[in-house]
Amino acid sequence: MTRATLRSDGGARGNPGPAGAGFVIEVDGSIVCRGGRFLGSTTNNIAEYEALIWGLENVHALGHSQVDVYADSELMVKQLNGVYKVKNEGLKPLHRRARTLLAEFASHTVNHVRREQNAAADDMANEAMDKRETVGDPACEPGGHASQSTLF
Repeated sequence: MTRATLRSDGGARGNPGPAGAGFVIEVDGSIVCRGGRFLGSTTNNIAEYEALIWGLENVHALGHSQVDVYADSELMVKQLNGVYKVKNEGLKPLHRRARTLLAEFASHTVNHVRREQNAAADDMANEAMDKRETVGDPACEPGGHASQSTLF
């Protein structure tokens, strides 16, 4: 299976505040799957991890064995790459889940990008926050359960 590119972004309006998680999956430069979901009230960092986890679940659901992740959360990227320790108790289970999902790929990278290079994922998170619901066409629901939506 071809290598997938996952762009993930989470955000909260206020910290904590109403939050959303968004992702976009690309193969050979074309979007094959995207989603955004409303998280309720939480922090920016939790939203970033939730976006990544849901995005990775969707990459798995699409059957890809290799993934390159791009996120604009320097903290999350450095934690996942082992540069920073995870000290926040609320982030520890999310970090473990993300590491477990990443380990299931034959190969993966986790890269930091500037915010403007992550606009498509940011758009999904913001649309979910605005509508207070799940948006896009995810391949699976949070938790890795198959979605009823069709891919575009």
